[in-house]
Amino acid sequence: MEPALHATRPFFFYRRSTGSRGCYRLMIDSSFRFAIASTFTAEPLEPVFRFWAEHVHERCEAVFAPYNQPLQTLLDPAGVFATNHRGVNILLVRLDDLGTHQPGELAATVRETARLRTVPLIVCLCPPASGTPGSAEQELRESLAHVPGVMWLDYHEIARLYPVSSPLHEHGETIARIPYTELYYCALGTALVRRALALTRPPLKLIALDCDDTLWRGICGEDGPAGVVLDASRRKLHELMLRKRAEGVLLAMVSRNNEQDVLQTFAAHPEMPLQLEHFTARKINWEEKPDNLAELARELGLGLDSFAFIDDNPKECAEVRENEPEVLAIALPPDEGRIPAFLDHLWVFDSAPLTAEDRARAASYQGVQEFGREMRNSVSLRDFVRSLQLDARIQPLTTDDVRRVAQLTQRTNQFNLTTIRRTEAEITALLNDGVRQCWTVRVADRFGDYGLTGVVIFEIDGALHLETLLLSCRVLGRGVEHRIMARLSEEALRNDAGAIVTRAVPTPKNQPARQFLESIAADYGEAEGDARVYRIPAEALTALEWQPELHEASRPVTGAAPRRFNHSAIDYGYIAAHLNSAAAIHAAMLDRHRIPAGVFASETENQLAAIWADLLQQAAVQPSDNFFDLGGHSLLVVMLVMRVRDTFGIELPVDDVYTPGLTLSELATRIEGYQLRAVSPEEYQALLDRIESMSDEEVEALLAGQDQDAQTPSGT
Repeated sequence: MEPALHATRPFFFYRRSTGSRGCYRLMIDSSFRFAIASTFTAEPLEPVFRFWAEHVHERCEAVFAPYNQPLQTLLDPAGVFATNHRGVNILLVRLDDLGTHQPGELAATVRETARLRTVPLIVCLCPPASGTPGSAEQELRESLAHVPGVMWLDYHEIARLYPVSSPLHEHGETIARIPYTELYYCALGTALVRRALALTRPPLKLIALDCDDTLWRGICGEDGPAGVVLDASRRKLHELMLRKRAEGVLLAMVSRNNEQDVLQTFAAHPEMPLQLEHFTARKINWEEKPDNLAELARELGLGLDSFAFIDDNPKECAEVRENEPEVLAIALPPDEGRIPAFLDHLWVFDSAPLTAEDRARAASYQGVQEFGREMRNSVSLRDFVRSLQLDARIQPLTTDDVRRVAQLTQRTNQFNLTTIRRTEAEITALLNDGVRQCWTVRVADRFGDYGLTGVVIFEIDGALHLETLLLSCRVLGRGVEHRIMARLSEEALRNDAGAIVTRAVPTPKNQPARQFLESIAADYGEAEGDARVYRIPAEALTALEWQPELHEASRPVTGAAPRRFNHSAIDYGYIAAHLNSAAAIHAAMLDRHRIPAGVFASETENQLAAIWADLLQQAAVQPSDNFFDLGGHSLLVVMLVMRVRDTFGIELPVDDVYTPGLTLSELATRIEGYQLRAVSPEEYQALLDRIESMSDEEVEALLAGQDQDAQTPSGT
């Protein structure tokens, strides 16, 4: 039975899920949630989310708040935003739908509620129905520019990536407040998925680049350093890599070449945006590229699952995938003219909000490398440590550092006792709860300033309960962790807490953190399930100092199992090459349900079947199927009518779809009838002329074929 119509939604809506306080759900899976509140009907986005979930291998669900209730959804403590704990919240806004004062009220509500939520919020400004929105658009953008946990997206950026010439759908707006064409919903949904991935996936830490026919056109060893060319397409690659470096991603060269030829090529081309000083490391030799990538990971203390490798040669990329499957290997298109568009649609290079530490990361890794070289060459490790001029500043968390602290909890794997991950909103809530305390650790030495690289979270309740202790691998091997524990012991004693209690939860990568704790408190630990719990007398740590010869365990390790999210599992290259426009995405969505030739009596049936299968989430449909028997409901009827209009160019009455027992085959026949009625006088005359030119035998054969079709029972 069809549900009753909702009073605030014009005509149609989705079924209500049990206990959802008026929200409407289309379940895919409970893993990753898109929670959407919108000032217009947003449900046509769901098939787009479902399509991309298959491509990024992320099981998810889409949850829609009640129609046109953005403020209520932001404020509701039991609404779809407040109950979303893994995924993203999405607020879709058309300024046309807001009253004169509501943009300011909306921005104030977003600022007030963002700190209460545990997942990021994407605020997306969508195309207006008509005219220009004036200053309200700019004011809304600026008012949300620096709100922790909030990311802005607007229709200008969507149009840059996925241009749609005619995004508005007047018919859909009128009958169901569906203001955009199906093509534009594809563009909008794709942009939202890209932004969600950028916000929630682990970031790349290093991009390794081949040289010949990648950084330049030509082979420097054969054409000579002066003979290679920086064409416009590869210049765009250079510029993209410089932007990624400015965002904190390290760059490296991995090339099978004579190193001197490569160095001379850079010297001969000062016009190239990328120069030698922009590369943190290079492996230019005749060794296999997978081996060179593994060596880079060991030298820099990074996991291979944070690496991307770019090459012009698909064979080289295949060898990397075969031998180092954690590395994301990307082959550039063979047609160099396609490289710029390809780079625009490499989702893996989309950026999340940056911190000052991100921007300084490349420079700090140069200090890390210099530190490593001097340490290896030092006669006495103890004397080397004393010469570091180490400065570890341990301070209470301030609001300015919330983004960086959340980022460290998400990214730090090796020296992290519990690997509890937190969002900006959760860190902000922690800052204000009055129970837990959060310290930040800034580290500098004579090799450089590494910025905010450590986080400590604890509470004092009889004992000092240490919940989080993490340090970036860039500052391990200096004794910073020992200074933190000594400071914690002072804090415990100052508050009459006799012990420091903490847990070491094993993960595939946090062996350095566990070894450190065991090295200073082995006598105070005991097993508790998979974890190990330590209850350390505070007095035992007050004079704690690093003994370099005894504690080699704090140095970073590599080669552990990959993180939960693995970039190499997603075929970013295929997406960039083949799914880089709204039209291509829309066609691919329909092709999933394309029926083999011969199943249906006409192309109209075939096209209609693909539409039904997509709307109804059916692997396949048959000519004898009924729309409602397959799960159709009122909002899907509206979407069907819109898609029929866009595909076949006719206005299909809603009553036709509601005809009892109507099959797909019968609906296709009605569509063909409407198409025939819509023929212009000129087209009709041309049809008559064609019939008149036919022989009697041809006319009889045509009529006989129609009679046979009419006598064939439906569904056989």
